[in-house]
Amino acid sequence: MKRFLLAFAFCLIASLCLSAQRSYDNPIISGCYPDPSICRSGEDYYIVNSSFHYFPSVPLWHSRDLVHWEQIANVLDRPSQVDLTGAMRYSGIYAPTIRFDESDSTYYMVTTNVSGGGNFCVNTKDPRGGWSEPVFLEQGGIDPSFYFEDGVCYMVSNPDGCIYMCTIDPKTGKTLSQSKPLWGGTGGRYPEGPHIYKRGGWYYLMISEGGTEYGHMVTIARSRDIYGPYEANPANPILTHRDQSTQSSPIQATGHSDLVQAPDGSWYLVCLGIRPQAGQNHLLGRETFLAPVQWGSDGWPIVNGTGTIDLKMSAHLPAWAPLPQEDSVERFGESLLGAQWVHVRNPHQENYEHTSDGLRLHGTAAGLDSTDDSPSMVLRRQRDINCDATVCLSLTSAAKGDEAGLSVFLDAGKHYDIFLRKGLFSKKIVVRYRLDNLTHIEKEVRVRGAKEVLLRVHCEAENYTFQYSLDKGADFVSLGSMGTRYLSEEVQGGFTGCFFGLYCFSPRSQALATFRSFEYNRF
Repeated sequence: MKRFLLAFAFCLIASLCLSAQRSYDNPIISGCYPDPSICRSGEDYYIVNSSFHYFPSVPLWHSRDLVHWEQIANVLDRPSQVDLTGAMRYSGIYAPTIRFDESDSTYYMVTTNVSGGGNFCVNTKDPRGGWSEPVFLEQGGIDPSFYFEDGVCYMVSNPDGCIYMCTIDPKTGKTLSQSKPLWGGTGGRYPEGPHIYKRGGWYYLMISEGGTEYGHMVTIARSRDIYGPYEANPANPILTHRDQSTQSSPIQATGHSDLVQAPDGSWYLVCLGIRPQAGQNHLLGRETFLAPVQWGSDGWPIVNGTGTIDLKMSAHLPAWAPLPQEDSVERFGESLLGAQWVHVRNPHQENYEHTSDGLRLHGTAAGLDSTDDSPSMVLRRQRDINCDATVCLSLTSAAKGDEAGLSVFLDAGKHYDIFLRKGLFSKKIVVRYRLDNLTHIEKEVRVRGAKEVLLRVHCEAENYTFQYSLDKGADFVSLGSMGTRYLSEEVQGGFTGCFFGLYCFSPRSQALATFRSFEYNRF
């Protein structure tokens, strides 16, 4: 009996430890990872995000505790799955939804390619094992989402400012019923991002309104019948930072949410938000945040008790599974790049080599200002307001005017660059600011004899500072600083934040840039 009681006590303590009140930091996924959608299968959680004109597309994340997330893949990693020809930062892949259909143990990701093709879905039995070719869907609009019940797949999207629903065969894309309007929201502009859930005999339809800016909000309605009519929550919006109480919050533009239920019955919400850093300007893009959800006695959800979120949060989390700390230095070699690295549009793979010396880029005539082709460039997101990004590179087989370097890249014609350029008799390190019709060369420094150079971008809230080193990082020399706000979405528009791009430009397509390493440090 004593042994039984001790075993019972141990199990009880373990259970309490697994489901404990814990503190965590928001955002849970930092950098340009907007429009989060989440699903759970057993103890595994998965999140997908929008990717716009970047390839591979739709980053896929895995977690065991809702707080610590690892990017395990990109859902769309083959050109046959997504064509991004001519896509810019305001087009491409919008607002994916991920769902797990328990009836046949299949994961589905449904999204929109606004550059061509419209709504489509892919599926897999194993999220880590690759996804199917796309199946295109007939109901239009953007932000499609699936809801599975009793072997039926319901699809919702917003074709004309209202949320519509039909039933489909997700394996073929065939529509099985006529599209019917469900709800147009509470009057906010751009009702979008719809998701359907069921709890306590009610069907809940959650959407976003107000536009993905400072007026963003999440609203919800419910019905006893999945086809409606839907009644709006009297306490709408259930999440927003548009009000006076949050006008000074370091998090703004909260919205575009999705709900998930943990194995212990608790509920959580993921949403996007921004972190302004230079006045009202943000540069990291829209990021992914987490909040606990309680259900009131009236059956309506309450987000974090207040309908707002914070950078420092606590929640009664169902588990705790920290990940190993990421290495700050990535040394390129013969192995392929990790899932965090992307290209602008579909890349020309022949321009990328993984060698024992590092990542080799073959320069092409498609430069940083190209609006249709894919430049010879790999990128990863800036994920912190205060950080350093440093590359080690060499430039060979170059003709006059060829260049390779490190770009703070928002989009074609909107980037700050520090690079190595070949002159007639020598090379120069150059700092350049490019803002559409305005191009400014901040400084040029002639370098002789150095086979490799280190180029660095030092990032702070108000400025990017550009530095170089010719002595393997013992000393860095600053060449100039430029205001961050000119690359913000508030100034330039679009839907993506800033990326760090490693590139090579060669009009005659003969230059070779070898990048030995990329180092990223937050402070």
